Amino acid sequence: PTLNKDGSFTGFIKVQLKLARPRRTSFYLPRGTVKHLHVLSHTRASEVISALLRKFTVVDDPRKFALFERSEKDDQVYLRKLSDEEQPLRLRLLAGPSEKALSFVLKENDSGEWDAFTLPELHNFLRILQREEDEQVRRVRHRYARCRREMQEALATRAPR
Repeated sequence: PTLNKDGSFTGFIKVQLKLARPRRTSFYLPRGTVKHLHVLSHTRASEVISALLRKFTVVDDPRKFALFERSEKDDQVYLRKLSDEEQPLRLRLLAGPSEKALSFVLKENDSGEWDAFTLPELHNFLRILQREEDEQVRRVRHRYARCRREMQEALATRAPR
């Protein structure tokens, strides 16, 4: 971290993205992606969420997401949802250098409900899931067709004469 003349700090925080629902972005966003963000000590959690969504061109409403503080102690992982006003860099600096003591995770809000989404968004989720399902079905059918062909060929070569 760097101390600024006004007494604030500038530094990096590392945020892991754990997004469970499908997202429309301009590129593939693998689950567990990690992003380093350059922030000020007075940057609020809500601003970190907005910055991450902008970086990944996720067009969803930032209120659908939450920033969580992740800590490990005695082989247990603890998650705590940060309030919009909490300051992640300040928390990170107070926790010390160990990432086990404190790291950050961006997740969907824990409402567990789909009613936070608009109908077009829900329809889009269904289209994405249908595409993924169709692709999986195609792969499985292809694999079984190949296996069936190989078995038929093996049977044909062993058939009694």
